[in-house]
Amino acid sequence: MAGLTGALVLTAGCGVRADGPESRFEVREGLNLNYFLRDGVTAGHLVLRSGTEPRLLVAFPAGNSGTGVWFDRLSVSADWVLDEVPKAYQHNDSHGRALHGMAFVASIAAAELHPREGVLSSVRVLRDYEEDGRLPAGVAAAPSISDDTMIWARDRLDGAPGYRLSMRVLGGRVSPAGVITAGADGRITVRVEAASGEPPLSPLAGELLNGRERKLDGAIDTLGFLGYREKFLAGSWRFDTYFGRDTLISLRLLSPVLAGDAIEAGLRSVLARLAPDGTVAHEESVGEYAVLAHRERDGTLTDTPIFDYSMVDESYLLAPTVAGYLLDEPTAADRAAAFLRSDTASGGPATSIGAALVRNLRLAVTSAQPFATGPARETLISLQPGHDAGEWRDSTTGLGGGRYPYDVDAVLVPAALEAAARLLASGLLDPYLTQEDRVLMSHAAGEAAVWRAEAPKLFTVTIDPERARTALTAYADNIGVPVTDALAALGPDPISFPALALAADGTPVPVLHSDSVLDLLYGTPSPADLDAEVTTMIRPFPLGLMTGAGPVVADPVFADPDLQAHFTTHDYHGTVVWSWVQAAFAAGLDRQLRRPDLPPVVRDHLETARRTLWRSIDAVRDMHNSELWGWRYAENRYQPVPFGSQQGDITESDAAQLWSTAYLALTPPS
Repeated sequence: MAGLTGALVLTAGCGVRADGPESRFEVREGLNLNYFLRDGVTAGHLVLRSGTEPRLLVAFPAGNSGTGVWFDRLSVSADWVLDEVPKAYQHNDSHGRALHGMAFVASIAAAELHPREGVLSSVRVLRDYEEDGRLPAGVAAAPSISDDTMIWARDRLDGAPGYRLSMRVLGGRVSPAGVITAGADGRITVRVEAASGEPPLSPLAGELLNGRERKLDGAIDTLGFLGYREKFLAGSWRFDTYFGRDTLISLRLLSPVLAGDAIEAGLRSVLARLAPDGTVAHEESVGEYAVLAHRERDGTLTDTPIFDYSMVDESYLLAPTVAGYLLDEPTAADRAAAFLRSDTASGGPATSIGAALVRNLRLAVTSAQPFATGPARETLISLQPGHDAGEWRDSTTGLGGGRYPYDVDAVLVPAALEAAARLLASGLLDPYLTQEDRVLMSHAAGEAAVWRAEAPKLFTVTIDPERARTALTAYADNIGVPVTDALAALGPDPISFPALALAADGTPVPVLHSDSVLDLLYGTPSPADLDAEVTTMIRPFPLGLMTGAGPVVADPVFADPDLQAHFTTHDYHGTVVWSWVQAAFAAGLDRQLRRPDLPPVVRDHLETARRTLWRSIDAVRDMHNSELWGWRYAENRYQPVPFGSQQGDITESDAAQLWSTAYLALTPPS
């Protein structure tokens, strides 16, 4: 396992499947060697980071907790080797309370390792430490050093069972100051035991898939590690907890192959976390991160979960996802009424799924009314005041400074309205609707038509051919990619595309983007609009989004240089490929091709686009379960590069991402 390179290698573990009682598998991605274990009450993700800045950490879905050690920078790059794979491990703390985790043996060819910091807390604390090197007050834990062993251990800040990380030096020695020196063979070998006292989650296991899935071992393993009765986890190691958007999009993409229990578990997790007004929660603070948040707010030490309601897209994703399950999945017909009657959370407040859903529908329809009655930029849905993100491009610069996101206003709001109208007509919600609700939702279909007709007009960007030619040539030269194919696809007509977002004053942010895949998934665009959306997606980069490494999610070719600098292969939402977007494009094309109203020329274009897309999907199949990847142009082709492995990458990618398992539900062209 030595010599980690830029490629990703996935190894299924010992023939053990994720839907059985135990799951274990390995993923090597860039500088990171990842090992996933789910065994009884233990679920953990080991990350060994090689290079000049070595690190080892273990993330636990239980309480979104983790333990890790960061080492000082090495003068020469060194690779970790996993000498003994992780096994389930239990340790009783000084109060006799059980901590659960994993134990493993690893080695590295380094003369010395200087542990800089041991971090034991929420994964979000570990994530923040990785990015800025800071820790909240009271979280730091000094190691105890005895003979050949270093141990970091502490209770949670509220006195609950905490965390333990033990590192015993098997090859080499450790000084009283904590410096680890290699043995005679030039290697340092350590046995590591990592554990957390957070309450474990309950794997869905055999209740996860319905048997119609593609037999993709890596995706099945990944989904099995991330799927629990309480919630689906967004991704690991950095997002080992609930994210509303990730859950809803994943349910939409995976619904053909998920068991009904799994779909309902995911929907219940979203509905249980709604705000009183029906807003969908984006993320949750649980475990010690909740304790830290409460301490900062009012000085109390409690782990009562805190939900983040700052995103604006998720509240419009819920209705289409629920409608897609209840009304379109044949197996849901016999379950729908019972599901709607059931409580949002076992042991929680006696709120039914149906009543919670109506709260969200009420919010969606009410918030859409101002634009439906007076279409204008001012009545669009904007980001919340004080926030620079509000939809899936949730990095600081993901929208290029825009305040009105295209995906929310042109796609998701009308999709939510259409879903509300369908749910009203179905009669399934009759027991939960007031007369006022019925009147409100009776207008949803008409309001959706206004949004679909008027909102896209505000985002339209048009570039004349000569300006486009100049911009293409300059941009391609600047980033070092060929422009011949893009120029050949230009043609004599102006280039039109929807802006990524609108600035506060209504100025379009002129960045090509992939958010039209959401229209393919949730909308029914006219054949002409559908053809235009697919054309932008499939044109060769940088005129369009398609590269040999997959479709990039943003292309700033027509933006000014200052804006272009925020959309690169090093930026989280820049000229990079997100696995779920690529999968959603494939699923969206399949959905649109099932329509009976497409003219032959449009159908042929979509079929051609589908074949082109699948060539890129097949070219990067080893990276499908990852969150995202970058690329480099070398040897006359686009080569995928694990995100986080290159100097300048803003962060690193998760090796296991929930919505990236969508390929389980996709059928390649025959």
